[in-house]
Amino acid sequence: MFGKEVYIGRRKKLAALMHESGKENGRGIAVFLGNTDAPQNYRGNDYKFRQESSFLYYWGIDEPGFAAVLDLDSGDETLYGNDVDIDDIIWMGPQPSVASKGEKAGVPHTAPYAEFFEAVRNARKSGRPVHFLPASRYYNTMMLSEIMECPAENIRKTAPAYGTRETAASLELTRAVISMRLVKEACEIEEIDKACEIGYLMHTAARQACKPGVKEQDIVGIMEGVTISKGWGVSFTTILSQNGETLHNHSHHQVITPGRMLLIDAGAESNTHYASDFTRTLPCSGKFTSKQRDIYDIVAECNELAYSLAAPGVPYREVHMAVAAKMLDGLKTLGLVNGRIDDMVTEGIAGLFMPHGLGHNMGIDVHDMEDLGEDLVGYDDDQQRASQLGLGSLRMARRLKPGHVITDEPGIYFVPALISKWKAEGTGKDMVNYGAVEQYLDFGGIRLEDDLLITEDGCRRLGPHRLPISADDVEAAMA
Repeated sequence: MFGKEVYIGRRKKLAALMHESGKENGRGIAVFLGNTDAPQNYRGNDYKFRQESSFLYYWGIDEPGFAAVLDLDSGDETLYGNDVDIDDIIWMGPQPSVASKGEKAGVPHTAPYAEFFEAVRNARKSGRPVHFLPASRYYNTMMLSEIMECPAENIRKTAPAYGTRETAASLELTRAVISMRLVKEACEIEEIDKACEIGYLMHTAARQACKPGVKEQDIVGIMEGVTISKGWGVSFTTILSQNGETLHNHSHHQVITPGRMLLIDAGAESNTHYASDFTRTLPCSGKFTSKQRDIYDIVAECNELAYSLAAPGVPYREVHMAVAAKMLDGLKTLGLVNGRIDDMVTEGIAGLFMPHGLGHNMGIDVHDMEDLGEDLVGYDDDQQRASQLGLGSLRMARRLKPGHVITDEPGIYFVPALISKWKAEGTGKDMVNYGAVEQYLDFGGIRLEDDLLITEDGCRRLGPHRLPISADDVEAAMA
């Protein structure tokens, strides 16, 4: 938890932004529903608790069973939660009061949890706008659906012009929150650097454990043990597989086999829940084959190109497009594609080899704020998401600003089913050398990912150390 002045300042800024959004739409109350414990299979055996990220951002309390209201007219702030009773004390020991927790977050008023629902209902009865964010957890969805008296599916939607629409999450509040959370404060950057240091340690442990005969699951266990010993845990479910052509492969049943490559996409959370997200691809025998190195070097060059281009004022969409051109140029040298590079970029040929976007925002969430709406978070108002494979999956297209934290993660994959589909449909038949591409059907995939902070004059890679990334450095580190 940061100092209370951080949370006080954030709430004041949020209230000011909501006033700027319009007298009718910006006023009323803004409500924040924190997460509750969720049972895995029976009550009392809960999943590891993770607080709702926007509640954490504005109110700072990392415990279940809290809600809050920010009155946009009076400026009053109220934190809702229950003090423990004797039954709680028996199982948990004595606990700080809700009032003392509110004091740490700079909240002057506290009340029992049940009064939160009463406060929201009273606001609605008096005709005041009630602003809430799209819910991600099912429990919060159901609670908001009940008190707002609207279908649950509306709770995950946003709509403008409160009072003239069917009840849904507040577009005004969502936009205001996104505008604040996109630009990271110094205290946040410090925490992301900590998460990146843990990420460095977990990937180093994985590289050291990657030896023929070792089970993939064993490596995952070693990595995730590092994150728990140094921070909160993983920032997302670990992706580790010798079938790197499957972008989100969470199956870890195989044994490390010489001649194959191990793709590891994994990150850590600091104890304050800020994330890291790195990807490296390792040769299972310790050395790349010449065929693997050819593709690997193209991906490494694309990673470096994105780093060199990321700067204030540059749309990250343009960086994605430059990386696509660089990738196609490299593949053309290997005889896998042919034609003018600009034409291939325009036709979306890069999507056959990189069917995902170049990167995403990162912060308290590893895919920061995507629960609030991926396009609202990742696209400026004058940008539209493309329909092409690859470019259409770009999660961050915005013009970059100092304080943005983004990932730089180009990749090249040979997905047999996708290659077969394109060939059968005749897609890119004049640009893709399918005969040559089919020689890579058993290749797998390569992805290389770093985390970038946009600075006043460019960007820097986050974390005190960078994982080995050139083919030579990777082989030397594995020797």
